[in-house]
Amino acid sequence: MEEKILSGKKKGMAVLFLIIAMYALAVYLFVAEAAANPDADVPGMKAVAGFVMISVATILLPGLRVLKPQEALVLTLFGRYTGTLKGEGFYFVNPFSTSFNPAAGTVLGQSGDVDGGSSPDTGKNARIRGTESKKISLKIMTLSNARQKVNDVLGNPVEVGVAVMWRVTDTAKAVFNVDNYKEYLSLQCDTAVRDIVKIYPYDVAENVDTTGDGKADDGSLRGSTTVVAERIRKQIQEKVEIAGLEIVEARITYLAYAPEIASVMLQRQQATAVVDARKMIVDGAVGMVEMALEQLKKDGVVDLDEERKAAMVSNLMVVLCGNHDAQPVVNSGSLY
Repeated sequence: MEEKILSGKKKGMAVLFLIIAMYALAVYLFVAEAAANPDADVPGMKAVAGFVMISVATILLPGLRVLKPQEALVLTLFGRYTGTLKGEGFYFVNPFSTSFNPAAGTVLGQSGDVDGGSSPDTGKNARIRGTESKKISLKIMTLSNARQKVNDVLGNPVEVGVAVMWRVTDTAKAVFNVDNYKEYLSLQCDTAVRDIVKIYPYDVAENVDTTGDGKADDGSLRGSTTVVAERIRKQIQEKVEIAGLEIVEARITYLAYAPEIASVMLQRQQATAVVDARKMIVDGAVGMVEMALEQLKKDGVVDLDEERKAAMVSNLMVVLCGNHDAQPVVNSGSLY
């Protein structure tokens, strides 16, 4: 289904004045007929003409349509797609045309609906309301589905929340190619998040290929957030192309381990941080000990044998690597 833009339909104001004039003329004819034949049992020609004008004006009235900026209206005539109105203005279309938008009453956890109703649901499931505007918003809207629990590539359960910025680019495809383009988009978002997240580990892990080139890399959900979000956006775009939607941007809004393993993973991260810190301290202490020994030997301050060197190295390492300040012991005797 290809979109067809209806042009030259901004005649609403002229038709409105015509309708008002027809109503006014009909009233005048009724008054004139009543004044000319006050006792007539059969309506005269003026009264009949007045009834005809009122009927015609009433039929023309539903053809008046008003659109605000970034709104569209898909029109059908007896089940056949006739075209789409786009752009702000006061339009007049075939009075027998009907507006069609199967997603008009669907409100997801998103912004930007043009129905003017109450605030949208925050959950994933849509809520259907009885009377909704059939207008289609062309604005960029933000869809934020509920957080999902997904296993990463290592099998660890993580919770992910994604916000997707999207808009309708082809109203005909959005309305006629899928049953409900908002629900369709929501489902594709959930599917894309699961498909992409399961490729990555939460943190950098060894021997994990996240790019599909057969080589291990350092990709991760926590460290490659932008890359993961872009891959999610591209996958959603491929799926919703048939619905005439454009995915402008995707962003990860929430990322954490699932509650059942969060405390264990926190301890693991803390242990890793402690080990890394200790390694850095030991490397620095070894360098300082080597420098001290070389400086003592170079300046000839004291000549140490291997046993005394080992004792000195041991003492320096204890002092430099310990968590508490060392308690010195003063030796008032000789070195030996």
